[in-house]
Amino acid sequence: MKKEIYDAKSDPSYQNPFIDVEEWRERETADGRKIPYLYVHGGFAEKGVKFSFCFPSKETFRGRFFQYLSPFPGPDEEMASLNKTGEDDQIAFCLENGAYFVESNMGSKQMFGGSAEPHLVWKSSAAVAEYSRVKAMEIYGCERPYGYVHGGSGGAYKSIAGIENTNAWDGAVPCVIGSPVSLPNTITLHAQGQRTLRRVFGKIVDSLDAGGSGNMYDGLTDDEAFMLKEVTAMGFPPRAWFLEAGGFINDGSLPVQIPHVKQGDPKYFEDFWNIPGYLGADPNGNAVRDRLQFTGIIKGVHLPGEKVEIAKDDINGIDNAWKKMMADGSNAWIEMEEVPQGENLYLYGVDIRIETGEAAGTTLTLGSIHGNCLVLGMCFGNPDLNAVLSKIRPGDTLKLDNSDYIAIQSYYRHQVPADLSFHAWDQFRDGNGQPTIPQRASVMGYDLTGTGTVQDGCIQGKVIVIQSMMDESTCPWCGDWYRNKVIEAKGNEEDFRLYYMDRCMHGNVSWLENNMVTNYLGAVYQSLLDLSDWVERGIEPRKSSSYRLDQDGQIYLAKSARERNGLQPVVSMTANGVTCARVKVGEPVKLQVCAEVPKGSGEVTAVDYDFISDESLSMEKKELTTFQNKGVFERTVNEEIHGAVSEITHTYDKPGTYFASARVKVNRDGDAEKLFTQVKNLARVRIIVTEKDM
Repeated sequence: MKKEIYDAKSDPSYQNPFIDVEEWRERETADGRKIPYLYVHGGFAEKGVKFSFCFPSKETFRGRFFQYLSPFPGPDEEMASLNKTGEDDQIAFCLENGAYFVESNMGSKQMFGGSAEPHLVWKSSAAVAEYSRVKAMEIYGCERPYGYVHGGSGGAYKSIAGIENTNAWDGAVPCVIGSPVSLPNTITLHAQGQRTLRRVFGKIVDSLDAGGSGNMYDGLTDDEAFMLKEVTAMGFPPRAWFLEAGGFINDGSLPVQIPHVKQGDPKYFEDFWNIPGYLGADPNGNAVRDRLQFTGIIKGVHLPGEKVEIAKDDINGIDNAWKKMMADGSNAWIEMEEVPQGENLYLYGVDIRIETGEAAGTTLTLGSIHGNCLVLGMCFGNPDLNAVLSKIRPGDTLKLDNSDYIAIQSYYRHQVPADLSFHAWDQFRDGNGQPTIPQRASVMGYDLTGTGTVQDGCIQGKVIVIQSMMDESTCPWCGDWYRNKVIEAKGNEEDFRLYYMDRCMHGNVSWLENNMVTNYLGAVYQSLLDLSDWVERGIEPRKSSSYRLDQDGQIYLAKSARERNGLQPVVSMTANGVTCARVKVGEPVKLQVCAEVPKGSGEVTAVDYDFISDESLSMEKKELTTFQNKGVFERTVNEEIHGAVSEITHTYDKPGTYFASARVKVNRDGDAEKLFTQVKNLARVRIIVTEKDM
């Protein structure tokens, strides 16, 4: 049966738009230039949809628009990008490149579905796209503008749903995409690894780093090695554990996933601890060892709790949008007569359940324990913490319990899809493809994309997917899975590209950088421009990345730029000619960098150095403190492969182990001044510095 494609232009629900703001504004760029644009705000009142359009001047308009879909639509999401600056300012990117910018609230406040209209987010986005064309033709006197949709993570689900099921867009750039069975599974397995490997993150990361042994299982207990192998085979990239090795433990959107699992499968949280085949039923297993159940008496309460605040420039970011559903309790605590005691207590995901008194039945979340005080954490549902805490009295009892949080971490093990193309679950299948451990009644992920659809690969335009190799929230293999889905549906991949980005994580913000990782934002902008060239002028984009998906669940990129293709430079680095150099204090270290650019992807524009590793991400400071040393480089050409070489010398005045890094930028035109389209990669070396000989 032929697939029905949604046409927003003929939908009676979207025939009565309103405009409440239409005025000229100026946007200041990072270099101080001011760009005039026409700002239009309005909506479709019947559907609760609001939108913002930012139109460039008539003389700069090139007949196209770029539309951003946030991971988590909210009540004012149509204005979320207005406060962004610098490299994150996608409105300025659009205006500079002759496109107008489109964003909407998608008519929904629901992150994971639950709406009476599950297709609302992409149908309303399509309607907004079509009405933006009406306004553009009115303003410019032009023919139908070309349109391109993009978004990452939850926004990628929405972008894919739009390009597969509507005729509103000519192309799409989904980023860090998940599969139909990613949620809640990739989030839960990440938390499982955080718990079970919490004592050995340093060992794992060190073994995989420059000059390391390469054996990430060395020094691990059998229990730790078992779980590392399992979560790696599920697709979690082992290098991404560097965050945890640096003390940054973040369960991502798991707090907002748990209530959905409890609603859809409440008996799981009992079965996990009682039925053989579940890790919680093993009395000698780590789940039982880490389980905390403690009842205590309240001595006093400190107010207040405040609603969570998200920086205005990050309100629609891939990593933080889910926090809108939370309340921050970090300014409130409960003083106890006594608290749990013991070494290495596992205190993540601990529920605080008030057992007696006026607040009985209320559940809060533990953030940490300081002395005899329970400091509250992020609490689901955005409750009025002041109102809750004011009901608690000295002498009331509460119970601390992390049972549900530990149980949810194993949920992926009991969600084996019937579809054998999801190879990450092969480890839980027998030779006939049947599960070898107990399974739940249904695979929940298909209902958690927030779109009411399941990716089928039947794209209605051209698509470029950006996928990160160190994505800690969705697995890199999801890009390969979708690529094969497109081939299955279309019979080829003529209208599809997949670019894997080395040294990149899940987030889509410019400050997500240190000397371990960089960001993929420049590749997204370049892909939007390449997509428009592809659609409007028939200019073929660069070839998809060359890689292999191994049996260990990991994606491995081709070694050289000539083989790898894609957009990103391939960077290698040595210290005194090796990846692990040993020198004395004060002895010069010669750092050498070689970069190669895939055919047709541009020229090197910068080689920046960092001599002392600081792996704490800029997400804490929101400013880049690494790569402050600008290197001198010489461009090279080897047949059709362009590149660069660079050399710098540094000395260390104290003994220790250092990791020096080099970040390379590439621009399609070789222009270092083009802020938005610098595509980055980096390399590292280890330098062991010892005392001078006496």
